Amino acid sequence: MLRSETGHDPDKMAAALHGLRAYQAAPRAPRPAPMPAIARAGRATLLDYGGEGRPVVFVPSLINPPHVLDLLPDVSMLRWLSTQGLRPLLVDWGEPSPGEAGLGIAGHVETLLLPLLETAGRDAAMAGYCLGGTMALAAATIRPPAALALIATPWRFSGFPDEARAGMADIWEQARPTAQAMGLLPVEALQAAFWRLDPRRTVEKFVAFGQSERSPDAIRRFVALEDWANDGAPLTPAAGQELAEAMFGRDDPGEGRWTVGGRTVDPAALACPLLDIISTTDRIVPAASATGAGTRVTLAQGHVGMVVGGRARATLWQTLAEWLTRPHMA
Repeated sequence: MLRSETGHDPDKMAAALHGLRAYQAAPRAPRPAPMPAIARAGRATLLDYGGEGRPVVFVPSLINPPHVLDLLPDVSMLRWLSTQGLRPLLVDWGEPSPGEAGLGIAGHVETLLLPLLETAGRDAAMAGYCLGGTMALAAATIRPPAALALIATPWRFSGFPDEARAGMADIWEQARPTAQAMGLLPVEALQAAFWRLDPRRTVEKFVAFGQSERSPDAIRRFVALEDWANDGAPLTPAAGQELAEAMFGRDDPGEGRWTVGGRTVDPAALACPLLDIISTTDRIVPAASATGAGTRVTLAQGHVGMVVGGRARATLWQTLAEWLTRPHMA
């Protein structure tokens, strides 16, 4: 894949490999201390980031670890929000076992997310990032929160480029036999699918990392983010199948056919205020895949950059803090 994306340019390939080796050899900063778990549902836990004010349950994607929302002590949306009159609570999905092979995305909502929401209280709001937003929408249909904020959330999967949808189908077909034999879908399979959404950017960032002089702080941030991107628990085969076939394949959510807990999930029919934050430059979850419902805020930052980038606090973080503490939330 690296060779194809460098266009058989030996100089560019050498530069990318040099950057990759520099990343691998770079020192690692310790992860922030884990926050206390205040509730558990099966393997999933709800982590408390403290703070005074309304609880907000943050629902991360099943793909990659949840700590992108708490990347480093000074690059942590959740720790910052805890100083802004809110009490962030983070869902940690944990690691599935082969015995959960039949648990799909909808099943994660029904058996793990909804019980955790019950422990947060009826005045709690919710915020979902990426596929976590899709799942938060389903949970909000069954148990309406005080409000729901979506961050780079895919809903209308027909809004993804055709090649991205075909690539997801291809990777699932290749991974299916292994997933069924293991009872688990290695996260690397899905990471490869999302890597295909913006492969040139993946190569270019390692070229830039190897060629530029960076401060220790910039190296620390780059390494922490790449380590996060290359990490993650496996998925259940049923969740991988639902993502590849029902979502990317048939667009069941966007076509009004996705049901969770016996109810059809319809963003326009939610019984709570809805904020949908999208980005015009997001190549992982394109703006065309957004719900089209509720109040829309448009940014111009990448899928991950909007959460941890240099402008994240002034844009995404501040937007969330202001909306979640408005009078309409009373």
